[in-house]
Amino acid sequence: VQLQASGGGLVQPGGSLRLSCAASGRIFSIGAMSWYRQAPGKRRDLVARLTSGSSTNYADSVSGRFTISRDTAKNTVYLQMNSLKPEDTAVYYCNADVEYYKGTNYYVENFWGQGTQVTVSS
Repeated sequence: VQLQASGGGLVQPGGSLRLSCAASGRIFSIGAMSWYRQAPGKRRDLVARLTSGSSTNYADSVSGRFTISRDTAKNTVYLQMNSLKPEDTAVYYCNADVEYYKGTNYYVENFWGQGTQVTVSS
């Protein structure tokens, strides 16, 4: 199973970006999908989380500006980021709880994507 994140880049303050993260492999089902971020010298923090039952929670710092969504058929999670601020600058990582199979056996593991850089600067 792999998670492939994309969509990062350089944007001016007040601008928008949409991140995508697609899961691939021998996937049976996906539970919660999340986005985290890590700025230089800081810990990796939860930005947004979306459960398989469509419950969401957001970090206080992004609530009202960011929206997490998913396309179940495509095993993809999105993060729409609006009204971006310089303090949103970080590497963004996707994360997912994935049930996958190998032969006749099924496993559940937590997977991370490779990270995508978001830089908010004028």
